[in-house]
Parts: sequence; C-alpha cells; structure tokens
Amino acid sequence: MIRQLQNAGPTVKIILGALLVLICASMAITLIPGFGSNAGLGGPPAGVLATIGDQTVTVPEVQREARNMIHQQFPKGGPQASMLLPYFANQAAERLINEKALVAEAQHLGLRVNDEELREELQHGQYAATFFPEGKFIGQEAYEDMIQHADMTVPQFEARVKDDILRRKLYALVSSSAFVSDAEVRDDFEHRNVKVKFEYAVIAQADILKELHPTDDELKAYYGRNKATYNNTIPEKRQIKYVVFDSAKTAANTTVSDQELQAYYGQHGDEFRVPEQVKVAHILIKTPLPAAGAQEDEKGVADARAKAEDVLKQVKAGGDFAQLAEKYSDDPGSAKAGGELGWIGRGRTVPEFEKAAYSLAKGQTSDLVKSSYGFHIIRVEDKQEAHLKTLAEVKGEIEEKVKQQKVAHATEVAANTLLSQARTGGFDQAAAAKGQNAVTTDFFSRSDNLPGVGASPQFMDAVFSETEKAPPDVVQVPQGYVVFQLLAIRPPATPTFEEIRSKVEAQFKNERAGFLLHQKTQELSDRAKADHDLKKAAKELGATVKTSDLVAPDGQVPDIGSMSSASAIFSLKPGEISGPILAAGNGAVAQLLDKQEPTDQEFAAKKDEIRQSLLEAKQNDLFGLFVTNLRKDMEKTNRLKVNQEEMKNLTRQGAQEGS
Repeated sequence: MIRQLQNAGPTVKIILGALLVLICASMAITLIPGFGSNAGLGGPPAGVLATIGDQTVTVPEVQREARNMIHQQFPKGGPQASMLLPYFANQAAERLINEKALVAEAQHLGLRVNDEELREELQHGQYAATFFPEGKFIGQEAYEDMIQHADMTVPQFEARVKDDILRRKLYALVSSSAFVSDAEVRDDFEHRNVKVKFEYAVIAQADILKELHPTDDELKAYYGRNKATYNNTIPEKRQIKYVVFDSAKTAANTTVSDQELQAYYGQHGDEFRVPEQVKVAHILIKTPLPAAGAQEDEKGVADARAKAEDVLKQVKAGGDFAQLAEKYSDDPGSAKAGGELGWIGRGRTVPEFEKAAYSLAKGQTSDLVKSSYGFHIIRVEDKQEAHLKTLAEVKGEIEEKVKQQKVAHATEVAANTLLSQARTGGFDQAAAAKGQNAVTTDFFSRSDNLPGVGASPQFMDAVFSETEKAPPDVVQVPQGYVVFQLLAIRPPATPTFEEIRSKVEAQFKNERAGFLLHQKTQELSDRAKADHDLKKAAKELGATVKTSDLVAPDGQVPDIGSMSSASAIFSLKPGEISGPILAAGNGAVAQLLDKQEPTDQEFAAKKDEIRQSLLEAKQNDLFGLFVTNLRKDMEKTNRLKVNQEEMKNLTRQGAQEGS
C-alpha cells in the first residue's frame, strides 16, 4: 500500500516512541467498563480472548498491545516494567475488545474504508509527521522498519489504521444529527460571560459545630436509626502465610560472565550496527511553492537566492552559524535550535541535501544547495562511517540486559520451585528448605499493605479471589513474586456502637450542623428580605458581611468558593437579595450590587468558538448514548463473547507472552 505513495523525503529523526504513541492514541475510544460477558457454550476457543461478531481479539494481540503500552510508560524497560504485564494486559484487553465492538457495528451498518482513504490518512492525517515529514515520504524501508519495531507487520498496522478510520466514520454517522441553535449559542455566551458584584453575609458551619455536644443517648439513637448504613462496613479480612522473592535481592547476587556477554553480542549483532551518518545543521531560505499546474515563480526564486547568498556571505565571513540560523532560517523545526538537525542517515532527506551533506568533510560548510524546499546552507558537524560497535563499546549495555534477563528468570524459577514444594510438602517446610522466612499475617483487608509487598492491587486481587482450603499460589508483583497460602477468612461484619462511637458522633454532628446551618441561613435571608437590609439581619444573627469583586460564573469568592455553587446570584437584579446559599461548608445570603452584561462585540468574537464547543458536546452525548445501547444489544444477542479463562490467564501471574 505505502509503496504507491511518494518517493524519498526530507530529514527526519525516526522516533519509535512517537509511533507507539500515535498507534495507541488512535485507539483511545473506550466503551463502558464491564463490557464483557461470560463465555459459555459456544464461547471463544483457546487463544482467542473475545469474539465480537466476526471480529476477534486474540491473546497475542493483547500481549503485543500491552507491551507497547509498557514501552510508552517505561521506555528504559527493566524487570520492574516487565512484571507489570498482567496489569497492562487487562487494560489492553479492554481497549481492543471495545475497539473491535465499534468496528463490528460500523461494518454491520455498511460502512467501509478503501485503499485511497488509507493513503490519505497516512499522508495527511495524524501519521503525516511520522511518515511524511514536510510532505515527503521517509521511504519504504524506513516505514517497514518503524512498524516492525512497534511489534507489528505492515498489514496489521494498515488494518488498524483502516479500523480507526471506520470508527471515525461511525462517530460521524451517529453524531451527524447534532444541532446547535443561535439561541443556544447566545444563552451559553451570556451565561459564561456575565459578571456580578455583590455583598454577602456568611455563617460558618465550623462555628455551629463547636457548639454541639451530643449525649450518649442521642448518639445511640442516631446509631439505631442508621444501623442499616453500618451493615458490613467492617470489610472482609484474610490471613495468609507468604514469602516474597524480591528481584532487587536477586540482582545483588547476580553477575554476568564474559562468556555470557560474548554470547549475547554474537547473537544480537544487528542491534549494534551503526549506519553511515552525518551530523548537520542548516539554514533554509524557502522558495515560493508554485500553484498546481503553474510554472515556478522566477522572481520569488531570485529573491530567495539573493537572501540566501547574503546569509552565506555572513557565514563565510565568520558569522555565528547558530545565531544566523535563528535569525534567517525558514525551517521552524531547526531554526530555534540554531539550525541543528542532528544525525541523519542515507535515504532520510531529499537527494540534493543528502549529496551535499555526505560530500562535505567534518567542519565544512556548503555553498548554496537548491532543493524543492529552497536554498540550504549546510554545515557538517560530525561524520560517522557505517560500522559494528565493538563489544567493549556496548559491554555496559549488554551486561545490564543480560543481568535483567537472568534476574527475571532466576526470581521466577525460585518462586515456582517453592510453590511446587509447598503444594506437595507443606508451606513451612518448603520455605525452611529454601532458607526463606515465611511471614504469617494478622487479618488484613484489601486496602492494607503487607511488608515486602506494599500497595499491589494484583496481589490483593489474587489473595481475595482464593477459596478456603485452596493450595498455595503465586502472584507476580512489581518487585518480584509472592508465594502465598490462604489460612483463614473473616467475612464482612457490622460494627457495634462502641467500636465506631467517634465515627457516629462525627456523622451526627455534621448532620445536625448542616440542618442548623440551613435553618439559620434561611432565617438570615427571610429577615434581610423583610427589612430589605442585609447588614441589619447579619448583625442580629452574628453573620459576617463581605463584598465581592466583579466575578464571572467560573470565578471564586472567599467563603463561598466556586460561583457554580452560587449561580442563583446571576439571576438577581441589582438590589435584590438571594435565598440561602450553602457552599464551601458555609451558609451565605447575597445582595446584588452590580451586573455587567457582555457586549455584542464580545459575542461576535466568540460565537463561532462557542457554537463549535456546544456542537462537540452534543455529538459526544449522542455517541455516548449510542455506545450504551450498543453494549446492551451486543450482550443481549451474544454478539460479544469473552473467554474468561483466557482473561484470567492474561491478567494473572501464569500468563505467558505470545508472539
């Protein structure tokens, strides 16, 4: 497909991370959590995580997507990153299932994507900066190399791009009926841009709380009335015995031999091949682009040449290249960096630029070089011949990789060995035989942290999913592995009054203070309105009077907080007094002093932006409703089936990476 596009393009640094971000960003549509249903008779076979119509989500797809997600968040890798695979596999599975659901529905509705649309997306869509920098294709070899490094084949990647286009078509179809009227635009503008200034009296709930001293009888009565809310509020707790296999400890005792370094170097030679490269900086003086079918603008080219020759004279006269690039260069990407383009390999720039750059010696500056972009002044800062890095040059890099592999393998083997022996000969005996200290816990809940394990949702999920009398099990955690055995389960319980007296007292006082605050604020409003005198009413009830600045609906006011909590003030006329306003733990009553409406000129400047914002919100609402109904329909008709056994394998410690 991509071979049918343009030929060689301009300078570009190929950044794998950027491609991965684009790939994942193109798949950001997420349906409602819990989308899946149990796979029963006729469910997905082994190796297939889910089926959605004739679409499938395979285990290798999920693993590949999870690795890409890990690479984005942990670009340096390491054993800690790889141990998070079960967590990211769960996210990847949810993402891919949801995407395939939308693709299946789009196809069901008759939507399709042709090859021409794919070419247009790659050349002018979100991938343009990656594959077509400055409008020129980076070359088929570089294109395929980038995709392969993203752990995909070209057909897989292009199929994903087509699916992304298909989902956008579905979104456009569903949201096309959204409409925003002129009245809605005007109302939204006025609502957002009107400003008010007001006087307000404040009663603090904290002051009311200080005066509350409930008796035991009142608290017990409150506990009795609300006992249902305390049912089973003491969470389920479990007791286990466990051993932690910490990768860091294993790493401290792990060494890498010269033979292992040599073996890795010999087996991975391609990783250490360095292509021929030049490190360059340039100053670009652009020439006018001719209109379609028109001839070159000779005067524009001549003017550009004259300007470029003047800049070249300044360079030749000893002018600072970086400063001249910042001042004159028309390449915005490099001008701010003093013209620096960094290292470039062959096939990454237009031919004229490449020929000149590779013909110059280190430290030399070219004469004017004409290309389709304009006139370049090129300086070669360094050159590097194609070569294979020596073992000595990459020893540190290899040593770290081999050590990580050895540590990960040794930690996993040690944990699985203990697990096997614990299941056959008993936990304590197996731990003692391995010189490990088995820790027996007190009863703990899901929210607790255990020594050596810390906060680990995947560990707690494993522990709290075990059944009574289950054999020992193992779970992968960020720092390594934990082998554990469930000893006892204490089910959820309802606390006695004595156990939660302080909690009951706090709830009682807050509820009572809230009621009294509303009552007192209402009285303040009633008195102020009756006498049309806010200050007098505030003095009688001990409230503090303050004056606001001019404030918009999204503004903040002391003791009230966000004006979204006091929106009623914007409906008042000057001199009018509000009802009770309860916000930021206080009660307030306001009297409007001034209201400033936005002008027609301000509306004219913002109406298009507001209309677009309202339209996008309506479109998203329509699509959200569509997705909700799609989910219900797919669950009801069994168009979506999830292989729960494969899901469990992927998101637990036993998951093995596929290809």
